Amino acid sequence: MSTGNENNNAQPTTQEPQHGYLKPDIQSEMVPRPRAEDSTYTGSGKLKGKVAIVTGGDSGIGRSVAIFYAKEGADVVVAYLEAHSDAEETKRQVEQEGQRCLTLAGDIGDEAFCQQVVQQTIQEFGRLDILVNNAGEQHECVRIQDITAEQLVRTFQTNIFSMFFLTKAAVDHMQAGSAIVNTASITAYKGHPTLMDYSATKGAIVSFTRSLSNNPDILSKSIRVNAVAPGPIWTPLIPSTFSEDKVAKFGQDVPMKRPGQPEELAPAYVFLASDDASYITGQTIHVNGGTVLNG
Repeated sequence: MSTGNENNNAQPTTQEPQHGYLKPDIQSEMVPRPRAEDSTYTGSGKLKGKVAIVTGGDSGIGRSVAIFYAKEGADVVVAYLEAHSDAEETKRQVEQEGQRCLTLAGDIGDEAFCQQVVQQTIQEFGRLDILVNNAGEQHECVRIQDITAEQLVRTFQTNIFSMFFLTKAAVDHMQAGSAIVNTASITAYKGHPTLMDYSATKGAIVSFTRSLSNNPDILSKSIRVNAVAPGPIWTPLIPSTFSEDKVAKFGQDVPMKRPGQPEELAPAYVFLASDDASYITGQTIHVNGGTVLNG
């Protein structure tokens, strides 16, 4: 269902030149806007009656996951930092699919806020079935000497500490068959020369996913834990991080020669959250335009 606010052109390639700095990174200001919703996708009730928390659900990958989950029958809690207009647009699109959406603004690097997100989810919906640890931040630095202690701590707090905080708060409310889906990255496997701290957190996410999936308590609760490792995806994180010339060429170095769209990732998150993946845990799905990683 087209919203009029997303580019739902059936062609997979970006139709306009990619450009622009975004500070803060607001999706509605991007050119072209990321495609969050595949208008040809028809839900089949794979997540009917379930409740999902999606961090970073205001924009980019998180928005698309929230919309696709709603298409499959789930109510969604969107945790986000400060892009209120983007969060409201996600809520509108989730509700357009006939599902409920709760938006909660705060810093997921703060354990108290993570606990609040889970508590308000239970208060509002009475259950929690899916946790999507997706929010992240990155800062480009050419020299490792330029990565300050403050930046290093901040990146790890947002990208990996938050996953511990939210999972700790969530698991006692999750029933058998529940799922945790973490957003890793191609950089966890290839590294990135100017995103060293970011890449390190993504490597930690892969190890966290594998370790948590085999934790005796998690196994006894029959909770599955998996990850998605995106390649170059057109989201607000890109023009808010890189220079104009890098943004213009973003995504052209993968075999498919283009960046992916959030709507091309979301079905992987649906699969891992659904009963279709009932015998899959500790794994990572690579959605990266053809780069073979064998990891």
